[in-house]
Amino acid sequence: MSDVTMPRFVLACASSLTLVASGACAAQPQAAPGTIAFVGVDVLPMSAPGVVEDQTVVVVDGVITEVGASADVVVGQGATVIDGDGRYLMPGLAEMHAHVPPGNDPPRDAVEDILFLYIANGVTSIRGMLGSAYQIPLAEEIRRGEVLGPNFYVGAPSINGNSAPTPEAAERLIREHAAAGYHLQKIHPGVSREAWDRMVAVAEEVGLTFGGHVPADVGLVHAMETGMSTVDHLDGYVQAVASDDVVAQINTGLPISLERLVEGVDESKIDEIVALSVEHDVYVVPTMYLWENLYGTEDPEPFLSQPEMIYVSAQQRQGWRQQAQGSPRGSPEAVAAFFEVRDRILKALADAGAPVMMGTDSPQMFNVPGFALHREIDEMAGAGMTNQQILESGTVVVGRYVREHLGLDEAFGTIAPGQRADLVLLGSNPLADLDNLTDRVGVMVRGQWVSREEIDAGLEALAAKHAGG
Repeated sequence: MSDVTMPRFVLACASSLTLVASGACAAQPQAAPGTIAFVGVDVLPMSAPGVVEDQTVVVVDGVITEVGASADVVVGQGATVIDGDGRYLMPGLAEMHAHVPPGNDPPRDAVEDILFLYIANGVTSIRGMLGSAYQIPLAEEIRRGEVLGPNFYVGAPSINGNSAPTPEAAERLIREHAAAGYHLQKIHPGVSREAWDRMVAVAEEVGLTFGGHVPADVGLVHAMETGMSTVDHLDGYVQAVASDDVVAQINTGLPISLERLVEGVDESKIDEIVALSVEHDVYVVPTMYLWENLYGTEDPEPFLSQPEMIYVSAQQRQGWRQQAQGSPRGSPEAVAAFFEVRDRILKALADAGAPVMMGTDSPQMFNVPGFALHREIDEMAGAGMTNQQILESGTVVVGRYVREHLGLDEAFGTIAPGQRADLVLLGSNPLADLDNLTDRVGVMVRGQWVSREEIDAGLEALAAKHAGG
């Protein structure tokens, strides 16, 4: 079935006429230049659960201008019409712990390859969590349509124990990063409590939100109470639900085994930390699939044999193979118990209404950009999140985070008039089966339509580039 068709009313009437409610034909208005319309499509609005059938969605200049029953929406002459019959339209997904190549001047083709992989997988927004100065103008190039890529929210180079060993250093970095125009401040481990508190005060002053890892000296509770915007990897959550004697051992600075950590889980503390997360509006980016790889990978070869590995270089694959050899280990029983605790915490957060956002830490440890997000979705489902909760975590929840935590005047994540036209057209219903998210007819980012044929051609070229490695 072709994507682009003549509208059904145009087929029924002369090319300059359209059907009206009475069934007669009347003069058809001229569409605004560049208008694109999805006609007769079933819509997942994400502003409310479920599917709304037989809708027409009109896009002009990268913005949704009209959504309504196909019988009621008039698509003017000259519009590009995409046939939605038997198809499903939803907002594009978001990867909220992405990595774009660091450094001052990475190879441009490597950067654009990663950006394309996200688009090819229906990812229309990313939050970069390994910032470099070049990424700020890159985000603007993407926004202007000069580079094909997802909307890019750029995290600053991290504040960590090495970059900010003192409160003064933390203050300097926050001020520099806010002045440079980064969208948020990335946090890595090693930050002292004193440096953290100075960072928090200055970040509030300059209006720069922060998120990422939870430094051990700070702890999850203090991090949330002082305004941490996102906690990535469920960092600190398992430690936060540990029994008092395990906490006492952690506080001594002595190492603690994975077995001891999971054995010491205090079930009553799960509800407490979940309630605190909701109270402080902390967004969680769990990266469940990455943690499965970090702790559960003994033999890297099955991962390196996954179909998407043809889209990354031999050098990258070898790097992941070496990384797997140094991954933390525990007994199979302890690892399984650790994953089970993480699953229970994630489900409790989602069910309590804590905002959860999709993210994978790609490209990290067998996570091929874009493809890994669909593996993450499987892990979220395995933890007990519903299909609706999972789809919301990559759409409407992300739009709210960008507005309320990044402070950006942007509307996206739902299908409604006034929303940015970041959309995915699917051949089957993702609410019925999340695997249908890979049944893509095409992707729209900021109103630019990328058909399945264009996606397939780009993937074929990328596979050829890395063939034989």
